[in-house]
Amino acid sequence: MTNSNSEPKRLFVLDTNVLMHDPTSIFRFAEHDIYIPMVVLEELDNGKKGLSEVARNVRQVSRYFDQLMSSSGEPQIKAGIPIGNSPYLPPEERTNGHLFFQLANFEMNALPDGLASSKVDNTIVGIALALQEQDKDTQVTLVSKDINLRIKAKILGVHAEDYFNDQVMDDLENLFTGQAELPDDFWANHNKDMQSWKEEGQTFYTIKGPLVKEWNVNLFIHLNDSSGFSAIVREVNDDQATIELAMDYQSSSHSIWGIVARNREQSYALNLLMDPEIDFVTLQGTAGTGKTLLALAAALEQTVETKRYNEIIVTRVTIPVGEDIGFLPGTEEEKMNPWMGAFTDNLEVLSPAQSNDDWGRQATQDILQKWLKIRSLNFMRGRTFINKFVIIDEAQNLTPKQMKTLITRAGPGTKMVCLGNVGQIDTPYLTESSSGITYVVDHFKSWNFGGHIKLQTGERSRLADFASEHL
Repeated sequence: MTNSNSEPKRLFVLDTNVLMHDPTSIFRFAEHDIYIPMVVLEELDNGKKGLSEVARNVRQVSRYFDQLMSSSGEPQIKAGIPIGNSPYLPPEERTNGHLFFQLANFEMNALPDGLASSKVDNTIVGIALALQEQDKDTQVTLVSKDINLRIKAKILGVHAEDYFNDQVMDDLENLFTGQAELPDDFWANHNKDMQSWKEEGQTFYTIKGPLVKEWNVNLFIHLNDSSGFSAIVREVNDDQATIELAMDYQSSSHSIWGIVARNREQSYALNLLMDPEIDFVTLQGTAGTGKTLLALAAALEQTVETKRYNEIIVTRVTIPVGEDIGFLPGTEEEKMNPWMGAFTDNLEVLSPAQSNDDWGRQATQDILQKWLKIRSLNFMRGRTFINKFVIIDEAQNLTPKQMKTLITRAGPGTKMVCLGNVGQIDTPYLTESSSGITYVVDHFKSWNFGGHIKLQTGERSRLADFASEHL
C-alpha cells in the first residue's frame, strides 16, 4: 500500500456513516487508498431498505462497489481495486488510489477489556489498530462522522478525522452575507465617468473603481452615514458596475401585505423577495430576525394581490426538537400541519383582523386553504412547480443533495426562497459548514438570478432577543 517513489501512502478506513452521508466519498481521497471493513458492508446492507435519503445513499454506494468490482477480477480485488480509472471521475481528477475490502479476520487483542469487540464501532477501531500494526510504513486514518468513535480511536493511538470533503468552507465567518459597507471615501474613488439615469421609476448608476472587482451581482452596498445610500449591484464588468438604488421598505408607503421592514437587512430581503427577476433567494439569520414573516408577506402580496404566482408551496424537514410524538393521522397536509406552526403564527400577524376575532381566524383559514399548500419533503421527487412561490423552511437541516433535489423542482415562473439558521441544526452528522443552506449560499452568490441576505437583528421581542444573545 505504498507508491513506487517510496513515499508512504495513507490508508483511510471509512466508517459506515461517511458512506451513508456521501456515496461519492470513495472517490474523494485523491491518490490514497481506502479500506472498507466487512462490518461496514453489513451495516450498509441493513440500511438499504426504505425511501429515506440515507437508504438511497446506501443503495448508490452498493452500486458503486458492484460496478468497480465488475471491472476487476478476483486477484485484482485482493491487490486493491483501482479507483482512479472510475468513470465517475473526470479525467483531470483520476488518480492511482485503490479500494481494499477486508478479506481476513483480525485479532482484537489491542482493544482494552472495556471495549466489547462485538460492537460495530469497536470492531472498526480494532481493525484500524490491526492495520496500523500490520504495516508500520503506512499512516492509517479512521474517517468517521461519529465524534465518539473518533475519540475512542485517538485514545487508542489511531489517527482519526472527520469527513471534510462535504464542508463548504473552513471558517463560516467568511460565508457570503449579501451586503457590503462602503468606505467613507467611496465616492471620491469611484466618481470618474459616473453616469446616472432613471428607468421605470428606478435610479441607476454606472460607476468605475477598485472596489467593483470585489462585488457580486445582487450584492447590496450601503454607506454608513446620514445620506442613507443603499443600492443593489445589477451588473459587473471588470472595474465597471451598474447599480440600482434599493427600494426602502422601511417606509410605510412601501409596505408589503401590511408589513414594514424594521431594519436595513429586512429591507434588503424584501427587495430580493419582491424582485421578479430573481428566481432564488436565501435568507439566513437567528431566531426572531423575521425570515418567515418577510417571506410569507412577499408570497401573499405576489400571489393574492398581484397574481404573479398562482400558489404558495411551503415545505420543511420534519425533525422534532424533543422526543418524537409518533405517527400523525390524516392526509399529507394534515400530517404536515403540526410542523408548520411558524407559518400559521405569522399568518395571524398578517391577517386583516385580530387573531382573537372570528372573522380574522376564518380569513387565516381561507388563505391557508386557497393559496397556501403545505407539502412534505418526502414526495418532492419527480415534481415540477410552475408559477409557484416555494418556501423551504428550516433549510439548515437539509443536506446539499436534498437541497439540489428541491431546487431542481422549479419550473418556469417559479421563485424559491430558502430560510435557515445554521445555529439550529438538528440533522445528525450535519454541521454549519456542510449544511444545505451554507452550500447553496456559497454556490449561488455569483449567479445573476439569485440573491442572499444574512439578517442580523432580532425583531421578535426583547425577551427573544435577549435569549438569542445570552443563552
